[in-house]
Amino acid sequence: MAASEWPKAVLFDLDGTLVDSAPDIHAALNQTLESYGEPPFTLEAVTRMIGAGVPKLIERAYAALDKELDPATRDRIVDRFLKIYEPRSAELTTLYAGASEITRRLKEEGRAIGVVTNKPAQATAEILKHFGLFDLMDVIVGGDAGPAKKPEPGLLLLACEKLGLRPQDVLFIGDSENDVAAAKAAAIKVVVVLGGYTVLSNEELAADAAIDALSSVPQLFSTLA
Repeated sequence: MAASEWPKAVLFDLDGTLVDSAPDIHAALNQTLESYGEPPFTLEAVTRMIGAGVPKLIERAYAALDKELDPATRDRIVDRFLKIYEPRSAELTTLYAGASEITRRLKEEGRAIGVVTNKPAQATAEILKHFGLFDLMDVIVGGDAGPAKKPEPGLLLLACEKLGLRPQDVLFIGDSENDVAAAKAAAIKVVVVLGGYTVLSNEELAADAAIDALSSVPQLFSTLA
């Protein structure tokens, strides 16, 4: 039975790992900026801003506009963004190839699966429901769950706690430096899917392993265990 083999659980990041959510984030950010009289960004520019949560997204956008942003104003803009983004969070978002198959396969093998993301829980749930993945998940930890967001380890450790598993029993799949740093700080083995939301190379990310597609995940179990 696979549940007695490593890993007992496989946790996934969401944006840039299971789904390509950049088009919806791009549209919502530009609509938010337009409401404040600011110019739009290209999809490529916004994709580089994704990671570390919505407040960081807003900070990066205003830094790119060369504008100062105090915390209170940032929080107001974050609220505006979320009101625009959450109702449309799955309009342009697409599931990466193999995401549905790999989550179902792992589940059938008796492993726990889950999502640990800096995205707020409501938008995360809506996206997972839209793609038929929500009911498969044994744990979902969003960026508003309480602990500091990735690259801090708290969200991953909370997921382990909810599953009743030790960090060494778990594998985390992500796409960015925030995912790698969080997993390493939590003492969890981490694999990156190349081509996600990062400008760093495979060597710079320095994960335990790197793959081109989610379908390759099971091939790593024996070498990473």
